[in-house]
Amino acid sequence: MDMKSLYLLIALAPLAGSAIAGLFGWAISRRAAHMVTILGVAVSCVGSISVLSGILNGAQPFNGDVYTWLTVAGHTYSVGFLIDSLTAMMMVVVTSVSLMVHIYTIGYMAEDPGYNRFFSYISLFTFSMLMLVMSNNFVQLFFGWEAVGLVSYLLIGFWFKRPTAIFANLKAFLVNRVGDFGFALGIGMVLYYFGGSLNYTEVFANAPALKDATIQLIPGTDWSLMTVTCILLFIGAMGKSAQFPLHVWLPDSMEGPTPISALIHAATMVTAGIFMVARMSPLFELSDTALSFVLVIGSITALFMGFLGIVQNDIKRVVAYSTLSQLGYMTVALGASAYNVAVFHLMTHAFFKALLFLAAGSVIIGMHHDQDMRNMGGLRKYMPITWITSLIGSLALIGTPFFSGFYSKDSIIEAVHASTLPGAQFAYFAVIAGVFVTAFYSFRLYFLVFHGKERWMQKGHHDHHGDDHGEHHHGLGPNDKPHESPWVVTLPLVLLAIPSLLIGYFTIEPMLYGDFFKQAIFVNAELHPAMSVIAEEFHGAAAMSMHALSTLPLWLAIAGVATAYVFYMVAPQIPAAIRKAASPIYTLLDNKYYMDDLYFAVFAKGSRLLGTGFWKIGDQTLIDGLIVNGSARVVGSLAAVVRKVQTGFIYSYATAMVIGVLVLLTLFVVGF
Repeated sequence: MDMKSLYLLIALAPLAGSAIAGLFGWAISRRAAHMVTILGVAVSCVGSISVLSGILNGAQPFNGDVYTWLTVAGHTYSVGFLIDSLTAMMMVVVTSVSLMVHIYTIGYMAEDPGYNRFFSYISLFTFSMLMLVMSNNFVQLFFGWEAVGLVSYLLIGFWFKRPTAIFANLKAFLVNRVGDFGFALGIGMVLYYFGGSLNYTEVFANAPALKDATIQLIPGTDWSLMTVTCILLFIGAMGKSAQFPLHVWLPDSMEGPTPISALIHAATMVTAGIFMVARMSPLFELSDTALSFVLVIGSITALFMGFLGIVQNDIKRVVAYSTLSQLGYMTVALGASAYNVAVFHLMTHAFFKALLFLAAGSVIIGMHHDQDMRNMGGLRKYMPITWITSLIGSLALIGTPFFSGFYSKDSIIEAVHASTLPGAQFAYFAVIAGVFVTAFYSFRLYFLVFHGKERWMQKGHHDHHGDDHGEHHHGLGPNDKPHESPWVVTLPLVLLAIPSLLIGYFTIEPMLYGDFFKQAIFVNAELHPAMSVIAEEFHGAAAMSMHALSTLPLWLAIAGVATAYVFYMVAPQIPAAIRKAASPIYTLLDNKYYMDDLYFAVFAKGSRLLGTGFWKIGDQTLIDGLIVNGSARVVGSLAAVVRKVQTGFIYSYATAMVIGVLVLLTLFVVGF
């Protein structure tokens, strides 16, 4: 089997599974639906692993077109694959996490009437994501980009009878449109200025010549072409990867079922923006302004979204804010020109964050679909597998030495420290402070859920918003006990816990300091020294972990865990006292910095006002009133005058004729 057929098989196998489950879902059993989609993703996963091992064994990157879509004015737009180390790594992450989520879904969605539809959607998502990462041109990238957005919309609103879910999926769709508008403009700039081609290789080859080119967006002021293009492309990434201020859709997307929170909003779709910027490294390297912009946006997201995780009570929303914060970390690494580190963190984070989401889902199943952490506690002895895997995921997230998250997170902090761009000091402060915040909210969740007294006995004093299946809505009754979830739920947890524990240790050297990304990512080391500086300090993965004992991030993480322990295990009255003392800050955080209210008041209500104005003034008054009805009125009033002449009496007409003849005679006589 030649390589091209293998790549097509990898991309199309999930699409085939999705089509069968989606189009014939009414005709086939649930078992058939999950078998066919899992088979498609498994084929894809095995194929991706073989592609990655080929590249590790020295296979040359593949860059070729598979199918010509259209030719316009000598420009060819085609579906093509660029398979290099960056793509291969992304393919393995996407397909392996997706496979785990597919298996997990059998248990999680067992009682749901939309079972076949759900499998069809997640398989379609896997196909879209693969098209995005495998593309070798901007057109196909944009196709995958929009397709993952569409599937995300379908999945967030999966329970379409719930108004909150419909509101959330509309919000995600609209916020992503804002980002995608910037992205489409960026692609347009590339097409117009970079030699008329949309193939990556040609665009990147033409880019250095345009380093100093300027354009006039506003007549009279010169803007750097590179900076404008890169920032527009990055605005696309801000929408998809939920960077401030386009982050508002991600926490609301938790209205969807938990498996997609893990797949889309932790492991794959939200990292599309990060992947895209890394892929565009030859462009971003030519504009310091754009890199500074990326750096600052990322650091704001990393720190300020972490703060919001502290005040949430819904177990999934805490994990959602944690995702936002970690995406901020990846973006900071991109801004510091440490693209390999960003992609490395993307990979390690995909495993441990998917693990944390699926563990949260397992807890939700155990709690009979009650998501409020105030009603949990002491689950450790009832759900041992969920407990231990959650602990591994949390330790990886906060950056415990030897866990995968430690290597990537620490490398990001070091890289930012070495960056010389404007804004790097602020970014360094943000990522360092973020370490404490991350440790605090992660272990707040961990202690509230798995330790302490069992609070589901005395429930009834909190409102519950669980992700109930359809309409029925319940937590644990007074005599129920939580129980460990079935094996289809716990097996993916265990399989995700293994890479969360080990993958960083084994991959840091080739991915950051070896030649793994040599042909995929380009850094101008003279201008952006971050990577070369941290390479000098690296003496192997084990040494890095040993050295961590003397560094600030580790002590901040320990302090965060200790604070969470004291606040939620030893003296639960402290958080309540702090909330009272700092109530304005608490209110600010509880209202998510009022960003949602601002957007709703300004953009949502503004566009409605605009629409109403067009309708009332434009449509009713001007068009209907003046043009349509106005012309009718003019004709009507003329007709009313003319009508008086048409009486139907013969003497009226005779008189008119006599008068007419007299007038003509007069004119005739006078005229001569």
